[in-house]
Amino acid sequence: MELKDTVKEKYGEAARRVTNGGSNGCCGASSALDGCCDPITSNLYDLSEAEQIPEAALKASLGCGNPTALAELREGETVLDLGSGGGIDVLLSARRVGPSGKAYGLDMTDDMLALARENQRRAGIQNVEFLKGEIEHIPLPDASVDVIISNCVINLSGDKDQVLREAFRVLKPGGRFAISDVVTRGPVPEQVRKSMLLWVGCIAGALAEEDYRAKLAAAGFARIDVEPTRVYDIEDARAFLSTEGIDVDAIAPEVEGKFMSAFVRATKPAGCCAPGCCS
Repeated sequence: MELKDTVKEKYGEAARRVTNGGSNGCCGASSALDGCCDPITSNLYDLSEAEQIPEAALKASLGCGNPTALAELREGETVLDLGSGGGIDVLLSARRVGPSGKAYGLDMTDDMLALARENQRRAGIQNVEFLKGEIEHIPLPDASVDVIISNCVINLSGDKDQVLREAFRVLKPGGRFAISDVVTRGPVPEQVRKSMLLWVGCIAGALAEEDYRAKLAAAGFARIDVEPTRVYDIEDARAFLSTEGIDVDAIAPEVEGKFMSAFVRATKPAGCCAPGCCS
């Protein structure tokens, strides 16, 4: 099964569980409602944010950060969420940009789109539109959005360079790229890396921090910054890795401080209309 099909299956199952009244459990649900102890997905949204959206939107969250809280959204802006899932970040963004702004959510999974649209209906938010499509091929015109957000989704793409080129294309000059994602820092043995990434994202292909920076620059972005928001230690992953037959204590020195959620920022230069035009 190809990575894209695997991602669709996993996220479709997550949406159906929430739609049927269940929870995504400790591998993919915010703990704001259910007390989940997962160090990746827990405690991402505070109670004031949780109160603004339907419970199903929160339960369907499969992110690793809270880009809406960090992106400094402004009244009247147009925001695009890549891989919008159950719609939590889209709905929160729509409230932040206000009635004069617009929030788009893009997702390729029918079940997630159906859940997101139901969450929008329940929230009574009008300035939202959920689009079906792939983040490698964004169905919006050039220079049409002010801000791109995403929550632990770009690491799932098999063609991150194409995702970043598309993000650059749809941003207006001066537009902002402000996402949460999983990144790695420093060398890690390949076997250890695969095991840790399986734990971190259930399905993941996280970039090294320096690779993220290089790919953003190659797409045309400037003012690139990668800010760790949560660093995972070996104790966070101990139970999972032990069930995989891995000697946790033996690999601890090679893992400590090297896997993290991060807030990744970049800007499309003002007056820049294509990748490389400002180099």
